[in-house]
Amino acid sequence: MSLPCSDQRIRPKKMKSACMPRGVEAVRCWCGDLCKVKEVTDFSDLLGMKFFMCANYEFDPAESISAYIRSPSPPPLCMYYLWIDMEMPDWAVIEIRERGRRAWASLDLEERCEKAEAEEKAA
Repeated sequence: MSLPCSDQRIRPKKMKSACMPRGVEAVRCWCGDLCKVKEVTDFSDLLGMKFFMCANYEFDPAESISAYIRSPSPPPLCMYYLWIDMEMPDWAVIEIRERGRRAWASLDLEERCEKAEAEEKAA
């Protein structure tokens, strides 16, 4: 699975900070800053995958309390991210399978309960 760099259509929406994997060197983004390592927490086909992300990627400048007092200008918004992992970790594959199994079991139970209620009303 080859994932392109900075393709905004597949950019993770939910993530957490992660440790640099052993044997992987730090990279610099387009703005020259060292990237931080993140891990996808969104329940998707990317769950558990690690990637580099610009430290300025999600920077949101603070709102000014007055028109006369300006906050220091933020660093430029850099949209850089680069996948470290090319495949989901084993634990994430198992988690997705397990969640899917539980969802189908719950749906099946719900349908059986509805069918039993309908049969009771008909009787």
